[in-house]
Amino acid sequence: MIKAVHHVQISIPVGGEDMARGFYCGVLGFTEIPKPDSLAGRGGFWLDLDGFQLHFGTEDNIDRAKTKGHVAYLVTDLGGWRQKLTSAGCTVIDGIPIPNYCRFEFRDPFGNRVEFLERE
Repeated sequence: MIKAVHHVQISIPVGGEDMARGFYCGVLGFTEIPKPDSLAGRGGFWLDLDGFQLHFGTEDNIDRAKTKGHVAYLVTDLGGWRQKLTSAGCTVIDGIPIPNYCRFEFRDPFGNRVEFLERE
């Protein structure tokens, strides 16, 4: 039996940790949590969102801008997020309509696709 999703790993370029922290912690407001000592020397870092973990791993030579893969976050104040992300330099694209949600997507500073949804 699958009980829950424990974490999602997001790919960033080698050496991109500070820029990723600036965006994910500074702009989006995530909280960094310590990686276990056994993994600390491998690069990257971990974040927490109310018990759900995002793991950032480093790898080069990946064309992140071509993938449809993404993490979708349920948010409040979708309009406020649109304004904040646009002010931070992100291009926001309206999502294809789906029942009961307003949504948009954008790319993080490394080209990873991100979706924000708000229940109507």
